[in-house]
Amino acid sequence: MLLARLHGLRHSDAWLFGTMLVSACLSLAASFVLSVDALRLAADPGTSLSCNINAVISCGTVATSWQAQLFGFPNAFLGLVAEPVVITIAVASLGRVRFPRWFMFAAQVVYTLGVIFAYWLFSQSMSAIGALCPWCLLVTVSTTLVFATLTHVNIRDGNLFLPSRAQAAAARFVDADLDAIAVAIWILVLILAVVTKYGAALFG
Repeated sequence: MLLARLHGLRHSDAWLFGTMLVSACLSLAASFVLSVDALRLAADPGTSLSCNINAVISCGTVATSWQAQLFGFPNAFLGLVAEPVVITIAVASLGRVRFPRWFMFAAQVVYTLGVIFAYWLFSQSMSAIGALCPWCLLVTVSTTLVFATLTHVNIRDGNLFLPSRAQAAAARFVDADLDAIAVAIWILVLILAVVTKYGAALFG
């Protein structure tokens, strides 16, 4: 009985869009802080940021890399534009608004590109830059959660224009809560990757 209730709660609009809303708000807050830091660094490249903790946890090192301004402006500005759209979708959906199928499909495509970009930045921090930004890590995790909930909703509601067999398989996947398990494992893998690479240097 309890498992059935938990299953029903997790598949409810309140849980899905509530999770999407909280995650998008966290990402927006992180993007705002990163944008402010980018402007501070632009005004004074030698300024010390509050999250410059050690050689590994260093927002300044990440923010001054070319990867942090891939399009000629701070990447955080993209979050300031994208996350309010997600917040609007989540709030409206909690109010029982239903968006057209094409709109939700477009949102899925755009946010998928955003997640790919977030993980490219994460990989660059891990491999090329050699430093981590806590706010960037928060963006990575929060965008993962937004992507997961948005995908769940779009599969549930048949918004992805999948072939019938693929749609049925995807629906069974999310109905069995395998998507939640996959996300939990994925986030644990990210944590393990960071700890394995940097170890005690994270706290040095």
